[in-house]
Formats: sequence, structure tokens, C-alpha cells
Amino acid sequence: MQLTPGLYIVSTPIGNLRDITLRALDVLSGADEILAEDTRTARKLMTAYGIGTKLTAYHDHNGAARRPELLERLASGDRLALISDAGTPLVSDPGWKLVRDSLDAGLLVVPVPGASAMLTGLIVSGLPSDKFLFAGFLPPKSAARRRSIEQLADTPTTLIFFESAARLPSCLEDLAEVLGSDRRAAVARELTKLFEESRRDSLGNLALHYRDTGPPKGEIVVLVGPPSADRTPSEDDLNTALREALVNEPTKSAANRVATRFGLPKRDIYERALSLKSKTNEQ
Repeated sequence: MQLTPGLYIVSTPIGNLRDITLRALDVLSGADEILAEDTRTARKLMTAYGIGTKLTAYHDHNGAARRPELLERLASGDRLALISDAGTPLVSDPGWKLVRDSLDAGLLVVPVPGASAMLTGLIVSGLPSDKFLFAGFLPPKSAARRRSIEQLADTPTTLIFFESAARLPSCLEDLAEVLGSDRRAAVARELTKLFEESRRDSLGNLALHYRDTGPPKGEIVVLVGPPSADRTPSEDDLNTALREALVNEPTKSAANRVATRFGLPKRDIYERALSLKSKTNEQ
């Protein structure tokens, strides 16, 4: 296939090698060079389909050094194909900077769509798919992770995250604590592979399951449904949530988190928290 000079952003399978598209095979075969996040992973795909195109590494550690050379080659008429470890490039990988600089230089950038772990997880989650927000990886440390979750608490869409197997149990616990244990969610792992699994339940039950069973194997997508249209808590529920939060947090921080969780004014919840603390100290 004779390709027009430019940068081709090629989606590759997320597990099952037969999920490659015919167009993707044509582009990979016709390119002057394939830029891969991990050449070892990419070589398995190339070998499976008999593609002998030159394969070189492009990733976070060498991207800044390689971009000037790659831009010069594109300007000279080369045909370069960019792929990630798996799925759609630029989704949680370093390719976007090369795309940005290519577009800024007036060079041709061609998307070649295909598999995506984010979308595959969404369609099997059973959660609303008309609106969603992909938030990538949450911070690895719990305190920073909870702050990030709080910022998303009232987003009226399904939330999608990538997560490592080792951090999944603690991540689910933080999601349940901040968003509410009854919020609907799903954990999808090893999508399109032999041991593919999608587990759907409340955040609280999912957190308990992976706390008891331990981290699962494989690549993981975590999906959280939008907040309920009617989530105004009872007085008892609100007081219970505040008392639990006040055990380990300063008053303002605890009040802000509970207010975010239930979508209530922070000032009102702060005053309630002060009242609860005052009554507790009097006892």
C-alpha cells in the first residue's frame, strides 16, 4: 500500500491479536518505520502478521530527544506509524506530544482507529454510556488519590480509570469512601484475553471482594456510575458519615469530603460537623 507522507496513529489489539484492523495492517506494512512504546511487545504483533517494517522505540524517556529528528523526517516525506503497547495511542501514553508538534509544523497526522480498553470496558460495564469521563490513572498515594476523586465526585457521567493490579484494592476502598459505598461500579480486566472478567457491583462490595481475594492479575479498567439523581441523605446517614470522617481527619477536611460525597453546601456541613464535635466533647 502506497501511503501519503505523514504520521499515522495506529490502534493495535489490547489482547486478542485478531482485533487488528485490515487498514492497520496495511499502514504498518507500508510505513517507512514504526515507532513503538515497547518494541518487544510490538514485535510479537509484527511477527504474527509477517510485517518486516523497521521498528524503533518512542516513549517517555527518549521522546524529547527523538522528536526533532522525527519531525524533520516527516517534513522530508517519510511515512511514520506510531503505536502504543496496546490499544489506541495517546490514551495514557506519550504520543500526544509528537502529534501536537507535527500538527504545529503543518504536517499530516492520520488516525487509524481500532481497539480501546477504555471503550471496551465501558460497553461491558452495564453503566450509562451516553456520557462518560476518562480520568486515566489516579495518583498512587491514598491522600492524593482521595483529593482527585473528590474533584470528580459530582461529575454527572460514568467515570473511567486505568489502575494497576497491585493498587486496585486500595483504590476501590478510596473510591467507596469518597463517592459512597453504594455507588454502582464495575471492574473489567484482561479484556479480549483468555481470562477476561467483568465484575459489576457497588463500590463497597467490590472493595470488600478485592480486599479479601487480593489483587487480580492483568490489565484493569475501573468504571464508576454517575451519582444518583436522588442522593439526599437522612439526618442519621449524614451524622454517621461525619462521625466516621472526623475520626481520622480535621473538621474542615472531613466536612468538605462529606459535603462533596452528598452534593451538599460545604458551609452547612461544616457547621453540622462543629455541632457534632461539640456534643461529643460535652459527653
